[in-house]
Amino acid sequence: MIFFNLINEPVFFLFTAGFAFLLVYLGIPSIIHIANVNQLFDCHNVIRKNHSYGISRLGGIAVSASLIITTLLFSNFLEYKTSNYLITSFILIFAVGLKDDLWGVNTSTKFFMQLFSALTIVVLADIRITDLQGIFGIHNLPYYASVIFSTVLIIFITNSFNLIDGVDGLVGMTSLLVSTSFGVFLAIMGMHGYASLAFTISGASLAFLVFNLSPARIFMGDAGSLLLGLVAAVLAIKFVQANISTNLVQARFSSAPAIAIAVLIGPIFDVLRVFFLRIINKRSPFVADVNHTHHRLLRLGFNHSQTTFILISINNFLLATVIYFREVDNAVLIGMLFCFCIFFNVCLTYSLFLKERKFYKPVSQGQLVRS
Repeated sequence: MIFFNLINEPVFFLFTAGFAFLLVYLGIPSIIHIANVNQLFDCHNVIRKNHSYGISRLGGIAVSASLIITTLLFSNFLEYKTSNYLITSFILIFAVGLKDDLWGVNTSTKFFMQLFSALTIVVLADIRITDLQGIFGIHNLPYYASVIFSTVLIIFITNSFNLIDGVDGLVGMTSLLVSTSFGVFLAIMGMHGYASLAFTISGASLAFLVFNLSPARIFMGDAGSLLLGLVAAVLAIKFVQANISTNLVQARFSSAPAIAIAVLIGPIFDVLRVFFLRIINKRSPFVADVNHTHHRLLRLGFNHSQTTFILISINNFLLATVIYFREVDNAVLIGMLFCFCIFFNVCLTYSLFLKERKFYKPVSQGQLVRS
């Protein structure tokens, strides 16, 4: 605590973000060199890939190492009581993600490691949702219901970051938006330990973007995207839990659940949408395809940078809107978020229909060929 008392909070948060930035910025060139020497590249000939050349997907090594090192160095200064459980979960997720990046991992093994990491956070660190604050008419959750709901939520958010990692800069920009937003919120609330964790991710994500913005020189890979999703889930739960109003305490942020969903609306809605479409088409929701929102924007003719800019801009707009109307009921705000996302996707679907129809002309009844 002595070190923390010597400087003010903004400077300390800037210091942790800067330290994490340097670790990633200095580490990635070496990772790219090692990947080039050993031909550790992504499979660019897969139909879902949008690059015609091999790119390393080991950027998550630098991001994960930066997070773990920075957390270990500064957690004691902030009396980070649950840091041991968090770091254990971070290492487990990083390990299974790295193995998947290098050799591949069985789906059941991957899920078991995610489940174990989530339970470590929920049960041992006691980081869980205990109150839905009136959403669906539900307030307090019984212990076991809280554990199950929180575990599922953590696994869902963890994987959502992995699934949006499909165009240059998107997962890095999303992580930067999410971590900076929660960092500011938690700092305002005086939760210095978790704010420090959030700003650490901000610094690491910013440094990664130097090498990942189009044209990308390295990808995040599962080792990084899964870890970023896990940290985002932890930050979201802590933010929501810290804003439960009681007879003695007034929440600092009204409608905290809606704000948390707005921060994460990009990956949340995209994953819910593709899972729903796969299920109604009688396909496994876990089999990859090219129907994510970023794939559809690419099909419309936008490049990687434009696609990332559009999706992050929409996310920022929705977050700003929910914060402005935060005194409105949670259910109303959440409904508004999903209605806007559905409207955007309807417009996107119609635009794709108009664009792709121009490439075909009818030849005979029931037959179409390219013009």
